Amino acid sequence: MSASSGNGHGHGPDPAELARKISAQAVYDRPLAKRFYKSVSLQDQSGGFGLALDERPVKTPLKKALRMPSRRLGEAVVREWERQEEHIDPGSMMLTKLCNTALDRVGDDRSRIIDEIVDYANADLLCYRAEGPAKLVARQCKHWDPVLKWAAEDLGARFSMTTGITHQSQSDACLTAFRRFVEDLNDFAMAGYHNAMTITGSAVLAAAAQRQHLPAEEVWSLAHVDEDWQIEQWGPDEEEAERRSGRRAEFQGIIEFLMLLD
Repeated sequence: MSASSGNGHGHGPDPAELARKISAQAVYDRPLAKRFYKSVSLQDQSGGFGLALDERPVKTPLKKALRMPSRRLGEAVVREWERQEEHIDPGSMMLTKLCNTALDRVGDDRSRIIDEIVDYANADLLCYRAEGPAKLVARQCKHWDPVLKWAAEDLGARFSMTTGITHQSQSDACLTAFRRFVEDLNDFAMAGYHNAMTITGSAVLAAAAQRQHLPAEEVWSLAHVDEDWQIEQWGPDEEEAERRSGRRAEFQGIIEFLMLLD
């Protein structure tokens, strides 16, 4: 019986179909729904590990099997669903959200997403340096130059730098090498990587995180060199600090997702 064919008794909602709708909420952050299931389990399936609620397989918003590629990720997704109490909070289900993205979005649109990532790398945060003051320039060099050196050595992508905000395209050789790195990512790794890239503003920093070249906290700090400088000069903004805290929590969830793929 499929997950959307009813509960097997001719009446009442199907837990698996409700799970699919909640799974969609985990993508689009819709209003909270009440918890409707009692048990959460992981099922060995061909090609991965599937999530089941009350023994019924869960599907993604686009009705694909919610199947994780590693047992560790599957077990972590189970814990996300087990932690839900009276209501289900999609905001607390980052791993489920990223699994849905990998299955529903990346798999059917890899070429476009790869192009988008390479375009992002072509204007990477780490390549645009301040013209002054000297202390900020020195700080950018100290923290960002080693990451670009790593990208050249590990990825074969030699990025060039510029000052100011005028766009400078990277060489074809650099972008070709970076594209090879991206193309080697499977759908799940690409989903996590893409989210890490957009939240840090740097394709190179996200690559360093995905390759585990740098710990998550250091990547987060490197992504905010300019912002932290401004805070030192002008003081913190309370609203922005709250938004940054939320983004940091999201970033930590993304990194957890990437680590669980191994």
